[in-house]
Amino acid sequence: MTLADSYDLDLTAPVEQLAAQLIDIPSVSGGEQAIANAVEAALRGQAPHLSITRDGDALIARTETGATERVVIAGHLDTVPVKHNVPGRWDDDGATLWGRGTVDMKAGVAVMLSLAAALVAPARDITWVFYDHEEVEATKNGLGRLARRHAALLEADFAVLCEPTSAAIEGGCNGTLRAEVTVHGTAAHSARAWKGLNAIHGLAPLLAALADYQPATVNVDGLDYREGLNAVGVRGGIAGNVIPDAATLTINYRFAPDKTVAQAKAHVEDVVAHAGLGEHELAWTDQAAGCRPGLDAPLAVSFADAVAAAGGGSPRAKVGWTDVARFGELGIPAVNYGPGDPELAHADDERCAVSEIQACRAGLESWLTA
Repeated sequence: MTLADSYDLDLTAPVEQLAAQLIDIPSVSGGEQAIANAVEAALRGQAPHLSITRDGDALIARTETGATERVVIAGHLDTVPVKHNVPGRWDDDGATLWGRGTVDMKAGVAVMLSLAAALVAPARDITWVFYDHEEVEATKNGLGRLARRHAALLEADFAVLCEPTSAAIEGGCNGTLRAEVTVHGTAAHSARAWKGLNAIHGLAPLLAALADYQPATVNVDGLDYREGLNAVGVRGGIAGNVIPDAATLTINYRFAPDKTVAQAKAHVEDVVAHAGLGEHELAWTDQAAGCRPGLDAPLAVSFADAVAAAGGGSPRAKVGWTDVARFGELGIPAVNYGPGDPELAHADDERCAVSEIQACRAGLESWLTA
């Protein structure tokens, strides 16, 4: 597909209309080429003041005014799979936009594109980042790829990730770990179960420990992060008449950003060790560090003031993991700020209030031009 084959985007349209245009471009993770082409064509044709770098289906677009400060504004182009919710639609009074990606996070991308075209001479230089593969495993993440290949282009004093936050600032994010705990037994015919040892039953002590686990709420730099340690998957058994000789429990730990990954792993290992499983194997399958709020950074303070003036209220903690953690690893203070209720992300009835899309555009514009 060439740029000429891309969908046409009008960056001068009202921001909610631009969001609707984006929603009508299917872009499930792994299929972002069409939307990346559309974004690139629109920026090259309607924002000539930006220098543009493309890497796969990710783009970096930068102002070069020579300002003393530079900020990154980032958002991902992909969505989870569509479920009869593309193309998008409006409710009867036009106050709400429905469809896959309205919340996570094409409304936020629309805010970015609208401002990228409009802000020819902002008060601080801006690096706009549109990236792919956010909704899949971390090894494919487009922002991570950009950080490896184009680190110099991402250097900044502060970053805003336009993930859905209902138009309020959500500072930092929890970290996440996944582990698989495997226990072994002895296979036998289920009619003679006493001849075997049921590996699934052997997981019971750990399941009980997880059911009784009391997650902590940890205050980090003034924000409360709620943790969680849960069983999220079980595998075992080969047939309905065979006692299983192996069973695996998948555990997910969401940990506050006061902990390193190593400290979080040690906590999970301690819980497993004290569950009374006996002999077992533990293997880590995924890990991502959290990110402290960084709200004491000067640009964070000014941004919080601008958002409050736009009606965004006081900053709060981000419950889930987001790519602000990648900026944290680069030494860049970062927050989440975007339109849409995060509890509607990935839902079949995903929808976003037009008022939130407009409020986020106003909040960012007032800060970037102040």
